[in-house]
Amino acid sequence: QVQLVESGGGAVQPGGSLRLSCTCAGLPLDNYAIGWFRQAPGKEREGVSCISNSDGTTYYGDSVKDRFTISKENGKATVYLQMNDLKVEDPAIYHCAIKWDIKAVVCPAIVDAYSHWGQGTQVTVSS
Repeated sequence: QVQLVESGGGAVQPGGSLRLSCTCAGLPLDNYAIGWFRQAPGKEREGVSCISNSDGTTYYGDSVKDRFTISKENGKATVYLQMNDLKVEDPAIYHCAIKWDIKAVVCPAIVDAYSHWGQGTQVTVSS
């Protein structure tokens, strides 16, 4: 079965950095996109970033552009999210999710396009 596992969350001070990792096991196909989402208590789920293994295109939410960078380890279904200059609005549970297909997959425009989700890793920003 397909499983996604996130790691790298933690507590940092404002302006600090974290690197989240998402590893997908049991992936049946090589065409896929992996996205990062976050949800804080009382807030809607927010799309953070996405990367396509099919064409290399990426997506960033407006609130994290120029601060977060998504990347993929070559040859593996492992994606990283480098988070710099963390702010008070960034704390949340960060989840990764995946969509795959026999044909090329671009970063999905809707959350429901993702079929499997990880359990999440918590990010806290405090002094």
